[in-house]
Amino acid sequence: MPHLVVLYTANLDREADMSGLCRSLCDTMLAQRDESGKQVFPTGGTRVLAYPAAHSAVADGKGDYGFVYMNLRMAKGRSPVVHQQMGEALKATAGTYLAAVLTSKPLGITVQIDEGHEVFDGKHSTLHPLFNKA
Repeated sequence: MPHLVVLYTANLDREADMSGLCRSLCDTMLAQRDESGKQVFPTGGTRVLAYPAAHSAVADGKGDYGFVYMNLRMAKGRSPVVHQQMGEALKATAGTYLAAVLTSKPLGITVQIDEGHEVFDGKHSTLHPLFNKA
């Protein structure tokens, strides 16, 4: 954790570098600090995955509309301040990165953050040791 999943209308692939957006969103997540100045998310555990919707319907269907839905799932324990700053930072990054698209077509961007109690949380990773060197 954390995992940011981006679902978007496939028509955005013509106009935006979604891999670049993923990198920018990941960098935004890694840059976040809590109230004590500590990095909010572990580097090796931070992931952003984007999926174009093969099928979609947006609004009345009479235009070339686009939509981006971002869902950040994180483990419990972070403050409401961190939740708010994280959501605002992700929204700002997406808005800046997609600025040209926002001016050329109707585009909706939604950011949602979920935090919860896992009933199972199994992990196996060779990523974390790369970043946890003492």
